[in-house]
Amino acid sequence: MAAGITEPADGPGNRPAAPDGDASGRDEAGRDEAGLRRQRHGWYFYDFACSVYSTSVITVFLGPYLTEVAKAAADDEGYVHPLGIPLRAGSVYAYSVSASLVLAVVLMPLAGAWADRTGRKKPLLAVSAYTGAGATAAMFLLDGDRYLLGAFLLIAANASLAVSMVLYNAYLPEIAGPAERDAVSSRGWAFGYTSGALVLVLNLILYGGHERFGLSESEAVRICLASAGLWWGAFTLIPLRRLRDRRIPASERPAALSGPRQLLAVLKDMRRHPLTLSFLLAYLVYNDGIQTVISQASVYGKEELGLGQTTLIVAVLLVQVLAVAGALGMGRLARTYGARRTVLASLAVWTLILAAGYLLPARAPVWFFALAAAIGLVLGGSQALSRSLFSHLVPRGKEAEYFAAYELSDRGLSWLGPLVFGLAFQITGSYRDAILSLVVFFALGFVLLARVPMARAVAAAGNPVPDRI
Repeated sequence: MAAGITEPADGPGNRPAAPDGDASGRDEAGRDEAGLRRQRHGWYFYDFACSVYSTSVITVFLGPYLTEVAKAAADDEGYVHPLGIPLRAGSVYAYSVSASLVLAVVLMPLAGAWADRTGRKKPLLAVSAYTGAGATAAMFLLDGDRYLLGAFLLIAANASLAVSMVLYNAYLPEIAGPAERDAVSSRGWAFGYTSGALVLVLNLILYGGHERFGLSESEAVRICLASAGLWWGAFTLIPLRRLRDRRIPASERPAALSGPRQLLAVLKDMRRHPLTLSFLLAYLVYNDGIQTVISQASVYGKEELGLGQTTLIVAVLLVQVLAVAGALGMGRLARTYGARRTVLASLAVWTLILAAGYLLPARAPVWFFALAAAIGLVLGGSQALSRSLFSHLVPRGKEAEYFAAYELSDRGLSWLGPLVFGLAFQITGSYRDAILSLVVFFALGFVLLARVPMARAVAAAGNPVPDRI
């Protein structure tokens, strides 16, 4: 679906700034308009490559499967003992995800700083992508009681994905001019949701009919996990062939710092751009709400609404399919109304979605599918336009470092929403009250984003201000 979309005409106002300062818009990253289009198409395909990991591995298969593997290794009281530390088998997956985020927090600023210092994002993109793809493909080996192997592979894959997304996002200002960034970012998300839906359909055919294929349930899950890694690795070849790097002279490279010091240096530099920080704070708040809705929707559907696993998986697939249309549709709305207004409207829709979720009747799959459809229509666009808005607020030459902070707020700091959700459930004993408690993230995010003067923020970052933002 997304692959058939034509590129907009690249007029003078749409050309990305030349890294070497050439006002013609031609640079070492793209000598002509055809070269830029080629790079954009390559860029889209990294989302196409890696999104299957988030959909099939993280959202659907790995959590329940790794938990079962850990239970197989547990003692009579349900504990496993990695390094002699007693852990409940059911917590291995959650702890592994947390450990991967801690590792990502250290690696992302380092990767961003190295990329900006050298101008060579592509080698790091290759290393992080193939580390993640290799770890995911190796999940085929997770049989029996190999929970430690599963935890290690999950940590490696999750952290690698986070690092690769820093580098991937940092290409956006180089391959798209200010006036077309919303559309380009939206197409990237659409490509990702398209591949996620396609591979998930194939996985569900294999998983649902594993007996007809002569496979056990465990073998079917392991093939689904490994296939995501193979897909990720295969389609990463396209961006690696098409994207171009810009070299930074050694005399202009800043000194290298350790991971934590590098992160502090980026945050300190951001203090010189308070409007950029204001946008990042708004994004952190409402994106935390979005991520919590995504991560807790299946728990809500199963525990509060009494829905079966098949219903929940079909709902995930519906979200993936409609997120393609949502990302592209909101990208078009942004051309007319501006990206910030479109995102603000999406936050209002998210609030209505939570209210509808609170009122959903139990054991009514049709209404749950309707809610999933609404989520899909705003999910891709909210994320795509947020990324393009932030790209306007990044000082030139610091794209990877700033996108490391952006990715950190997306992946490394999305813990407050689940905490609020859990506390609301603990206090009230109701998942309905817990889901309604998330309204505060969208309401506060709306207010914070509405207060950011985007045109002034873009100018303060030293970038050209689009006609409509």
